[in-house]
Amino acid sequence: MGNLTEELPVELTIRQMDAAGIRKSLICAWEAPGKSMISNDEVASVVNSAPDRFVGIGSVDISHPMRAVREIHRCVKALGFKGIRVLPWLWSKPPTDRWFYPVYTACCELGIPFCTQIGHTGPLMPSEVGRPIYLDQVALDFPELTIVAGHIGYPWTEEAIAVATKHAKVYIDTSAYTAKRYPPELVRYMKSHGGHKVLFGTNYPMISAEKALQDLDALALDENTEQLFLTENAIRVFKLED
Repeated sequence: MGNLTEELPVELTIRQMDAAGIRKSLICAWEAPGKSMISNDEVASVVNSAPDRFVGIGSVDISHPMRAVREIHRCVKALGFKGIRVLPWLWSKPPTDRWFYPVYTACCELGIPFCTQIGHTGPLMPSEVGRPIYLDQVALDFPELTIVAGHIGYPWTEEAIAVATKHAKVYIDTSAYTAKRYPPELVRYMKSHGGHKVLFGTNYPMISAEKALQDLDALALDENTEQLFLTENAIRVFKLED
């Protein structure tokens, strides 16, 4: 999964994907309190420019619940998006806050994943809302909801692994980390019982796919685990065509 700003030419992004052997990339809208940092329509425009290479992930203003629900339906039914992403730290609210629950309900109704961020924040905002353990309660309340938790969850990676292990529909993605920075406990999880629960991510344009994949061989993943990590888990979770 990655983020795309309108200043980046689509052709440049595709060249960088080609350089890393990436066939498809998920690109995300960013909705912050009071403004759209990257709107759903901007993401849709990029997807429409190269629909065989890009997959849209929407975002919504959770402070207006019914407006958010209607926008989620528009994202999926009109724009063809494959998921909805909301970052708790942008709203200074944990995923268990009541503002999130209409979003979860809409995602369940539409059969799409809810994507979010776990772990500490790079920006100078409180990190507490990124504790992975919050997703335990969300998954208990919404057992039908598929949750993709990005950014590994550091420094609470073991907490993230515990939640993903407990709940069949909770996944971890590695966006914002290069392969050499994956915590050892995450690599052990991928090699053991968590091979089907971890998805590759970049956080583009901050980290390109090529950079994120450097040193992947050093992890010594077997062929099946690497295929799950790089391709098959995302196809299954986001219901993509290979």
